Amino acid sequence: MFEQFKNAKLKHLAAKHPQGHAFKTIIKPQDFDDATSEISTWENYTPTPLYSLTSLAQSLEIADILYKDESPRFGLGSFKALGGAYAALRLLQREMAQELNRDVSSEEIHNQSLAESIKKITLCAATDGNHGRSLAWGAQKFGAPCRIYIHKEVSEGRAQAMRNYGAEIIRVDADYDESVRIASQESIKNNWFVISDTSWEDYTQIPTDVMAGYGVMIDEICSQISQEPTHLFIQAGVGGLAAAVTARLRQKFNTSTKIIVVEPELAACIFESAKKGTSTPVSIHQETLMAGLSCGEPSPLAWSILKEEAQNFLTIPENLVGPSMRLAARPIKNDPPIKAGESAICGLAALIAAAQQPSLKEKLNLNAHSRVLIIGSEGATDPEIYNQIMQEA
Repeated sequence: MFEQFKNAKLKHLAAKHPQGHAFKTIIKPQDFDDATSEISTWENYTPTPLYSLTSLAQSLEIADILYKDESPRFGLGSFKALGGAYAALRLLQREMAQELNRDVSSEEIHNQSLAESIKKITLCAATDGNHGRSLAWGAQKFGAPCRIYIHKEVSEGRAQAMRNYGAEIIRVDADYDESVRIASQESIKNNWFVISDTSWEDYTQIPTDVMAGYGVMIDEICSQISQEPTHLFIQAGVGGLAAAVTARLRQKFNTSTKIIVVEPELAACIFESAKKGTSTPVSIHQETLMAGLSCGEPSPLAWSILKEEAQNFLTIPENLVGPSMRLAARPIKNDPPIKAGESAICGLAALIAAAQQPSLKEKLNLNAHSRVLIIGSEGATDPEIYNQIMQEA
């Protein structure tokens, strides 16, 4: 069953950085608290499941695998529902407060009492799919126009999912990082507002809001477990998810949970940054199947946290994606079946492969006492691609 994982060629880097204070100064505890307080009041909010993959853990000779399944999140299929929509809400509050010269509550945005003014505020983003879906959903909910830029490799299924929430979709003949630049340039020219989980110079408030929204997952997990995890295997694109989860985990537990950042080998900008000790972009020569992680430039905000808190960095090959998805869907013994998308299984794939390779297992201190947390970041966000992978051998 694990033969492909035993032979997988993972790149591993152990980094020794002194821990600093970025985990509580870039996204402050109050930022996370405010996001959880707001998002938990939204219609159809419910904590997503945290599954214990006991049989798989036993097979890997570790204590437990905790899989946070984000596929049911607000019916959008991914954790991104927590970020883009929340950041859009905060942006609209700030803009309305400036126009009216008074504080504006989130309830005033929700109840459409400021609808005529909000119709004049266009929200914009670049996306591989899930972030744009969250923003389109939020924009529709709050009554703002929405324009989403997608690169040439984004599937039509994911594009249509955003159109279904009223977004105008613009496909550009470029990769993800270039689509981010185009969205930013068009927004400056047209006085639109970019809602991005990637930060850049003089653009930090909105990415901070996005990452604060992601912290809802850790707040839920803390109410779902009695012991903190010994390991976190967390996937990275630009690093926003990894940094947010790491920061909130540190704030909540203030312990030595081992942070292991995992990326596709085809898009390993965080790995290269860790290797060089500074934020380092990489060129995307071939798109990874893990579409949500196909990013060549780290977010500076995210990197500021990860360079202090992550001790290990891994890359995984493409040939682990399908087997990991199929293993999640057709689990060992009594483990629950999970419909995990291509980006969701990045951490799980790395864990299984590392546990099959004695040298790497020892380096990561994976043993019979290890309780590993995995963030299953998405479900089958493109059913056609998911079904195709399920049918493969």
